[in-house]
Amino acid sequence: MDVGADEFEESLPLLQELVQEADFVGLDIEFTGLRSNLSGPQQISLFDLPSEWYLKTRQSVQQFTICQIGLSVFSAIEGEANKYIAHSCNFYLFPTTFGILDSEFSFQASSVQFLNQYGFNYNKFLKNGIPYMNEEQEKKIRHDILTGNWRVRSSPDKDQIKVVIDQVTRWLELAKEGDWMTLPGITGFQAFEVQLVLRQALPNIWTVLKDEGVVVKKVSKQHRWYLQNTSCDRESCWKENILLSARGFSVFFQMLVKAQKPLVGHNMMMDLLHLHEKFFRPLPESYNQFKQNIHSLFPVLIDTKSVTKDIWKEMNFPRVSNLSEVYEVLNSDLNPTKNSGPEIVHASRCEKYVETKCPHEAAYDAFLCGSVLLKVAHLLLQKIYHIDPVPKSSFPQYLDVLAPYVNQVNLIRAGVPKINFSGPDYPSIRPPILILSVKRWPVVSEQQVYHTFQNLCKFDVRRLTRSQFLLLTNKFKDARNILKEYRDHPTLCISLYRYWRHSPNVNCLLQVCGIVTAWALLAFILGRSGP
Repeated sequence: MDVGADEFEESLPLLQELVQEADFVGLDIEFTGLRSNLSGPQQISLFDLPSEWYLKTRQSVQQFTICQIGLSVFSAIEGEANKYIAHSCNFYLFPTTFGILDSEFSFQASSVQFLNQYGFNYNKFLKNGIPYMNEEQEKKIRHDILTGNWRVRSSPDKDQIKVVIDQVTRWLELAKEGDWMTLPGITGFQAFEVQLVLRQALPNIWTVLKDEGVVVKKVSKQHRWYLQNTSCDRESCWKENILLSARGFSVFFQMLVKAQKPLVGHNMMMDLLHLHEKFFRPLPESYNQFKQNIHSLFPVLIDTKSVTKDIWKEMNFPRVSNLSEVYEVLNSDLNPTKNSGPEIVHASRCEKYVETKCPHEAAYDAFLCGSVLLKVAHLLLQKIYHIDPVPKSSFPQYLDVLAPYVNQVNLIRAGVPKINFSGPDYPSIRPPILILSVKRWPVVSEQQVYHTFQNLCKFDVRRLTRSQFLLLTNKFKDARNILKEYRDHPTLCISLYRYWRHSPNVNCLLQVCGIVTAWALLAFILGRSGP
């Protein structure tokens, strides 16, 4: 099911009911870009601590925006053993342009090309995207609207308002009291905006929003005063309605937070960063504050990338590179619990995915996330019981067996392989750092070092001194291979990095200590040889 601005408000009650009754919610997000083309020290690296990785990635999240969110709401079917129904929805989003809000964001050519390849509907995103704002933006808008300081600022809205006021003013010259006219084609929160401007500009009219558009009625000033002060249509109610419409998808985000259901994604770190920035608050500078905020919003996170990475080799499954391939393996005969695992059906209005594969469509990927979670959980449960089928499988049982993976979110390139949102991050399990000492080369750059080894294996490179570089890979076999390959190389000497031996800071400290010790010894000797 595809949802744009026109359908969103009508669908909210159903969405709220689905989320409240759900066992968990699958999530996937598509963006206008993934990562800024930063160079040098600003590039993410295997050397980065989680806090360093966060600060670098934070810049990209602030630069790009969300164009589509996919949710797949999974609920166990009552009375049917281990059977789940999935309601999958695509939400097309576009930042709110209202009053002082006029967001700036970038497109990355590779991301646009990628989404085009998979049939992304840019028209729906740009023309019918659901508005949204975070709490800080909402606070500013609320203050302006409720204090009367609000005004139309964007050029398209100004032009539309000007045309509407001219049209209504001309009509008023000939209209009699009680006559009415319709302004068609004005929908969403802009309909509230138009009515509020008309009511402020013209004291002898009243407005009503109907299916066919905004209806303007000519009334006396006394009748206008009465209408304005009735309980069902006070100006304060109008202002709240404008704010509610302008918040758009943020209303549903708050519903999702309040429901406190497990949130499931695949490689979901970027998703969490954008959720925080776009719907909650601007990303803080503090990495630990970010972790605390996310944990308070979503106490139970499950990243299927983190789960499957841990069990894949143990199950002797073939290597996979993306979520669709993970799903295919778990649905194949390679999965020993294929025929006994949970049964998953699509809800009505979501049958598109029954026969059609739609990779990188957000709702489809959200459905894959939820399906992978259930199938992997069943596989882990079977390992515990050592029998198949497992008796009385249920989602609480699945959640118990997944406990070691809860709140462990995968990191693609950093000094640690995952972030722990419910406590301290685990220490790195990366291969050891190597040190390269270059002999008889006058000037060497990090790029030259990288290109020297790229055909053998991929290393992140960081300069240590003028002629020394640190090398780091995420594969132990690559570290072993390069140590072996360059064991006796005449100009490139590679060995294991030892902090106390190789660090320039430590060497400097030792030199200073040596000088101080030498002077102290000399002073002692001279003191003893004196009179």
